[in-house]
Amino acid sequence: MPIPQHGATEGQPLAERLRPQALAEIVGQDHLLGPDGSLTGMLKRHTLASLILWGPPGVGKTTIARLLATQAGLHFRQISAVFSGVADLKKVFDEARRLQSAGHTTLLFVDEIHRFNRAQQDAFLPVVEAGIIVLVGATTENPSFALNGALLSRCQVLVLRRLDDAAMAQLLERAEQATGHSLPLTNGARASLRAMADGDGRALLNMAEQLFALPPEPPLDEAALGQLLARRAALYDRDREEHYNLISALHKSMRGSDADAALYWLARMLAGGEDPRYIARRITRFASEDIGLADPQALPQALAAWEAYERLGSPEGEICIAQAVLYLATAPKSNAAYKALGAANRAAKETGSLMPPMNILNAPTRLMQQLGYGEGYEYDHDAEDGFSGANYFPEGMGRPDFYRPIERGFEREIMKRLAYWQKLREDKA
Repeated sequence: MPIPQHGATEGQPLAERLRPQALAEIVGQDHLLGPDGSLTGMLKRHTLASLILWGPPGVGKTTIARLLATQAGLHFRQISAVFSGVADLKKVFDEARRLQSAGHTTLLFVDEIHRFNRAQQDAFLPVVEAGIIVLVGATTENPSFALNGALLSRCQVLVLRRLDDAAMAQLLERAEQATGHSLPLTNGARASLRAMADGDGRALLNMAEQLFALPPEPPLDEAALGQLLARRAALYDRDREEHYNLISALHKSMRGSDADAALYWLARMLAGGEDPRYIARRITRFASEDIGLADPQALPQALAAWEAYERLGSPEGEICIAQAVLYLATAPKSNAAYKALGAANRAAKETGSLMPPMNILNAPTRLMQQLGYGEGYEYDHDAEDGFSGANYFPEGMGRPDFYRPIERGFEREIMKRLAYWQKLREDKA
């Protein structure tokens, strides 16, 4: 595979040195640049239209625009909507008119075109209609909401995809070939690096550039990679150790269903001058973390105690907090909701920015309807049993099992419901 250099100099960032020099070198956008891709067809027909490139950062919008100009034989001009105004646009349009009179057409690339206001967007209309420029705008925002309808009607919207794992792996291979070095990573850390970039090729290469500066041995594992590249968390001042010791004792006593011990630690905290609002906040958290749906009344009880204290104040309101502590200590316990959220959080980090299935997305605009938003959605209330069994996870993601209720309290009933729905889902498959 050729390694693009793009007139690179040693001082340039790795991402710039590896910027593709041909459309065929762009990864992850085969639906646009493959043999049957939209842009491929336009170039073959010599009918390059004005375009809006809509996609996340680091997927090749700027590079595509530059290479389209090269392949179509157009004069390339680039501006950013962040730094440009109407006066800047007028200069660009005047230059494009002079070039047109000499037989040349300008491809004007506008980065972050959604940053232009309505008047600035309207300024493009006459020059696009007259063929003075071929407009290629890049945006990370939904064009249906970020751009004027008049401008949208004169452009074709092309959706760029976040780079998948295979495309990210290809970028890392190119980086290693270009530098002549292998990344000092274990296989697991290499996969973790790709996941950390979350589909952003530029971010991936920027992180890889830091890693190339490290000695080749020993290779970093996932934990070491995370420590090296993760942002440092803000430190928290823990100068009141007893404060944390006592709230821990209260929390664990309630978790252990020891009502008397819980009351003792509550009294110790109140006697020490602890703010009852802090206790109310912590037991409200406990209601979801350690009880959850085993007793759906736990959270309302904690919130009611908090509100009652706010109305009564001390010392009268402290009995309300004590009542909630007793309720929580004697309630059936389950951390299923807490564990389910933790598992879902891990999955969200691992899968990054995967899109929901198109069929469950709303389509309030004509463009979104044309792109297939909402197509094929099954309305559950129309099903005979009120359950469609549709998939609500991203395409290609297996169905995870985050929430696992236990056979205590109300979660026993929830377990039955989940089993029933799973059977229906299997029957409808």
